[in-house]
Amino acid sequence: MADLVFDCIDARPDPYAAVPTLVFRLRITETSGAVVNAIALRCQIRIEPQRRTYSETETPLLADLFGTTDRWGDTLKPLQFAAVAVMVRGFTGATEVDVPVPCSYDLEVAANKYFAFLQEGEIPMLLLFSGTVFVKSPTGFAVDQVSWNCEAQYRVPVVVWREMMDRFFPGSGWLRLRRDTLAELQRYKSAKALPGWDDVVADLLARAREAQP
Repeated sequence: MADLVFDCIDARPDPYAAVPTLVFRLRITETSGAVVNAIALRCQIRIEPQRRTYSETETPLLADLFGTTDRWGDTLKPLQFAAVAVMVRGFTGATEVDVPVPCSYDLEVAANKYFAFLQEGEIPMLLLFSGTVFVKSPTGFAVDQVSWNCEAQYRVPVVVWREMMDRFFPGSGWLRLRRDTLAELQRYKSAKALPGWDDVVADLLARAREAQP
């Protein structure tokens, strides 16, 4: 039976991907001496927000996710980030493999909202592994399961996330709006002869501030 140990040793943006993609580099070590023919590996990745501190700038931006800071002892719970699968080629002893994770900038997704509002530091992540291991045996090969307790931790620098997103959306973010809301904004933009959507939002925010008592 194969005895596998997983370590995450790096995370980097894929400069050649068609969409924002974060690549995790795994080192897999087989400690029993078995010859691994292949692994059909599944990886679930979670964010663990309780494993870091937050600046005064970040705290109010995260209120939409976790509420006020007096509740954070109860609300700072793990967030699901991704679930991906990858095939690992045969090896003896240890090997390394890349796990690409396509990413979105949709701020209605909790994980993306969390990433977008961090200013500095690192993003604590937990990688949980499962899947099927094919190992060499006297009769050809045997099939094992990746142990349920196989996991690895990694802290992704916030600058890595920003570098990845800036390759595709330099200095920008995305909001999803209903079609009727977009139509209203388009009419407002045309009526005010505003050149771009940033100008529309800035104008509306300025009017809202002026209307405040």
